[in-house]
Amino acid sequence: MTVPEDASGSGAARETVTLAGGCFWCTEAIFSQLRGVQSVEPGYSGGTVPNPSYEDVCTGRTGHAEAIQVVFDPSVLSLRDLLLVFFSTHDPTTLNRQGHDVGTQYRSAVFYRTPQQRAAAEEVIRQITADRLWRGKVVTEFTPFQAFYPAEEYHRNYFARNPAQGYCQMVIEPKVAKFRKQFVAQLAA
Repeated sequence: MTVPEDASGSGAARETVTLAGGCFWCTEAIFSQLRGVQSVEPGYSGGTVPNPSYEDVCTGRTGHAEAIQVVFDPSVLSLRDLLLVFFSTHDPTTLNRQGHDVGTQYRSAVFYRTPQQRAAAEEVIRQITADRLWRGKVVTEFTPFQAFYPAEEYHRNYFARNPAQGYCQMVIEPKVAKFRKQFVAQLAA
């Protein structure tokens, strides 16, 4: 969904997209560095339980995925380019897992708000498939957006606030470094 003006009245266009690509600590750390991104919020989407907690989601019984809600300016960063980053920085060919993180909460998913968002994601999948970016078949789930529940405060900006934590050093830091090298032209100043 594209909104003609932001809440401040500055006139900047913005669009919101909700994506799940494994651990939201990783995806938040990546997307918050893109030029044109106005905000990234970790949370939960795609489940059946209202207002789940992290502990609820980790059981795998709520149906939610760890997701991020990204608000961006499509005049600076196109949806297609944002989705190319998404499909390049997680493995969309593994069902219900990213690396050692296993469970439905780590699935690859696009929670689309408009038919155009779904079509853009399908186009990017065709491109990365033709380019053989991944060996396997893309298994990303496409689900109409219904709800997004923000994660608890301690999950927000997790990588920035906890760079010395083991998971951050072993998993997030290498992923962010690879992203920064691959998408240097799209990094925020």
